[in-house]
Amino acid sequence: QVQLVESGGGLVQPGGSLRLSCAASGSIFSINVMGWYRQAPGKQRELVARITSGGNTNYADSLKGRFTISRDNAKNTVYLQMNSLKPEDTAVYYCNADIRSRAYYSGKDYWGKGTLVTVSS
Repeated sequence: QVQLVESGGGLVQPGGSLRLSCAASGSIFSINVMGWYRQAPGKQRELVARITSGGNTNYADSLKGRFTISRDNAKNTVYLQMNSLKPEDTAVYYCNADIRSRAYYSGKDYWGKGTLVTVSS
């Protein structure tokens, strides 16, 4: 069984910063893409950023320059550094990963339970 556990959410004032972490654990052979998505109240879940095992990244256009995704392959962990936060960044942030549990298995999509980020004064 594989688990993704997010941490680092909370309440922050506009203009502030937060760093989210997501650690994958369990039966893991390899992890391809890891990423962050978010869902604001009343809206659909949307991509924030993704990163491959080789370090290639892509971001939602609206977030480039403020958010930075990174990962530590040795720790099976992905991070999201969020700077210059705005009230519209308020959302539940979900971790996602494409994980192979065995060498001969296909990758499977896993999701964390989410961590709430609230940007408010």
